[in-house]
Amino acid sequence: MINFLFSGLIFWVQALIADFEIAEGIYSRASIDESDSVCLWLGANVMLEYSCEEATALLQKNLENAKASLEVLIADLQFLRDQVTITQVTVARVYNWDVHQRRLKQATAAVKDS
Repeated sequence: MINFLFSGLIFWVQALIADFEIAEGIYSRASIDESDSVCLWLGANVMLEYSCEEATALLQKNLENAKASLEVLIADLQFLRDQVTITQVTVARVYNWDVHQRRLKQATAAVKDS
């Protein structure tokens, strides 16, 4: 939205009307007049006013950080999937070993009884 507002594509004949989300499922309509700055909600009840360049730089940096975090999380998720698969195979092997041991024990007991 910031790139759109400050791209020069808007001829400010009248205010721009935009709908935005206030909270989950709660929306509001705003009238945006021509301005040299924007207010960004940073969270924890903090809102700061930035110039267009500063806001764009901050949001771009946050986007890059989010993409980097996503890549790390995807790699971690793949590692966990591999670990789950290894654990399932190990449990199956232990179960099969136990079944084999019980069969040997039954066979040994059957030989002793005869």
